[in-house]
Amino acid sequence: MGNCVASGGATTVTAAGEDGRRRGRRWKAPREEQLGSVPGRIFSNDGRSRTAAVFTQQGRKGVNQDAMLVWDGFGGEEDVVLCGVFDGHGPHGHLVARRVRDALPLKLMAAVRESKPGLDMAAAAWRKAFARAYKAMDKDLRSHATLDCFCSGSTAVTVLKLGSDLYMANIGDSRAVLGSRDGGGMVAVQLTVDLKPDVPSEAERIKKCRGRVFALQDEPEVPRVWLPFDDAPGLAMARAFGDFCLKDYGVISVPEFFHWSLTEKDQFVILASDGVWDVLSNQEAVDIVSSSPSRSKAAISLVEAAAREWKAKYPTSKTDDCAVVCLYLDGKMDQERDSTASMDNISLDYEGSAADPNEAQELQEPALTRNFTVRTVAGSAHEKALSGAADAAVGGGAACAHDQSWSGLDGVTRVNSLVQLPRFSEEKAAVG
Repeated sequence: MGNCVASGGATTVTAAGEDGRRRGRRWKAPREEQLGSVPGRIFSNDGRSRTAAVFTQQGRKGVNQDAMLVWDGFGGEEDVVLCGVFDGHGPHGHLVARRVRDALPLKLMAAVRESKPGLDMAAAAWRKAFARAYKAMDKDLRSHATLDCFCSGSTAVTVLKLGSDLYMANIGDSRAVLGSRDGGGMVAVQLTVDLKPDVPSEAERIKKCRGRVFALQDEPEVPRVWLPFDDAPGLAMARAFGDFCLKDYGVISVPEFFHWSLTEKDQFVILASDGVWDVLSNQEAVDIVSSSPSRSKAAISLVEAAAREWKAKYPTSKTDDCAVVCLYLDGKMDQERDSTASMDNISLDYEGSAADPNEAQELQEPALTRNFTVRTVAGSAHEKALSGAADAAVGGGAACAHDQSWSGLDGVTRVNSLVQLPRFSEEKAAVG
């Protein structure tokens, strides 16, 4: 067990060793303005980590709205790593994603402090800590003095590696996938569920809150969330940070929580935004990462493969932003391995077979099929799914002004996370 105390406005955590005893080392959580100089905290392409490879690449839609994070030694313990990928959407989505990247880990540490045991907690306690942190993060965005989150928001998939356990929380459609050895090969295990509006429990909650869920005629495979009185904003996910124009109508920021006990077969975890998952299956992503000749190049190899697939599959579309974190579970990023397969030998064949469904396993939830945010063709995958039960809390609304000229479908043949701004956002801007 552990304890936490408040000291000088920062969180101080005493962590326990694997034998359950205190290691006697105190860790003072940095303030937000100190994050850029924290050792082991990586958030850009030029960073280096002892446990993970990271890479992000801007698409062709404008500013890169993806953000990512690896924090080695999170909480002051050598065997604790926090990773995250955050995919922004809307006019200020890039700012929302970066804000979440910076503030959410600190709010998680504050939630750990409130839980008393500190880092040495059971899965149920971690579930509560992540829920508190996500709630506090959304509250932070709602009250932010300069960041307009009325029609802008972000996904968040976060993974905390604590010894031999993974604790994960997710909102939106960014995803975490495990690469695990099975016999002589690697298999993909999907660790999180894409929280789309077509998930039955998500659609039911949204409709109970007077939100509408339907797909546009020219993209019937992409269900979206709409206001009850306006065909806007058309959000392609059921949970997100921000997006306060929809928080009264069923879109929530309560995360799905997942726990995974690691075995010696588990090799790495891939966290990525939907720019990757829209064009690559889980198994294809795992094959690319496991075949990378260098661990330090694994993330860039995956992003480059996704970019090639975008050009091949959607030549008239604007490529989406991509962000990838490859977390190696043995903590040996400096271990460069000889590759037994070249990247050029990996087959990305999407024709002639259908994707396997990901099945939710709690509360008798109906099967969750793989749901892309772009027009899809048949894909091949040998994947396993792990899902949790959906939460059903709904936050309140807020009003902020927006640029009325912004359009999510400006010259784009592939779909975006957001279609257009609601008309009343212009009215509020005029009143303000």
